[in-house]
Amino acid sequence: MMNKIFALMIIISVICGTVNNKIGEVSDAAINSCVEAVELCIYLAGGMCMWGGLMQIAEKSGLTEKIAAVFRPVLKFLFKGLDTNGRAFHAICLNITANMLGLGNAATPLGIEAMRAIKEEEKLTDTASRNMIIFIVLNTASITLIPTTAASLRIKHGSEAPMDILPCVIITSAAALTIGLIMAVVFNGINLKKKRGKEIVRLHNSTVHCNDNNIWLL
Repeated sequence: MMNKIFALMIIISVICGTVNNKIGEVSDAAINSCVEAVELCIYLAGGMCMWGGLMQIAEKSGLTEKIAAVFRPVLKFLFKGLDTNGRAFHAICLNITANMLGLGNAATPLGIEAMRAIKEEEKLTDTASRNMIIFIVLNTASITLIPTTAASLRIKHGSEAPMDILPCVIITSAAALTIGLIMAVVFNGINLKKKRGKEIVRLHNSTVHCNDNNIWLL
């Protein structure tokens, strides 16, 4: 889907540049954006490596166990059925910690590991479970206490107070997380009701079919 969206954006840009006789500017923007993207990756690599290394140290030193203990009461309520001492639960705790520190790129591999662990623990096939959906919401709209990546970008572009966005970041991320979790729970409940309704109809049809067969046999 994203490939189609990006392709559509490129096509629209070329068409608009041609119509407005600014195709040269479109070409320059494409080339400059590629260069800036590489520079940005290199600029952010240092911070990502440092925080990623700290996450590895935290995992091997046992700090993740303490982090898991802090999050356990809330996450145990959100992720029903998951083993609080299992690999999936620990990966979820690490992912949430990385997101709270504003390390979205560092949280991505932890999120992938958590999804794989949830799938193995719940023995799923191709359908996302309730725990997977809740985790996706937590990963996408997590509360950010320290916007590390955003602050790095602000420093790069000359901001004298890169962390002055902190109150707004905390408020907006908390609001997004709250709404996301509410919607996930609501839609999950609607989906369960639909499944139960279909199951009741199926059982009813099976009962009628059995009764018809019994009548026919009599």
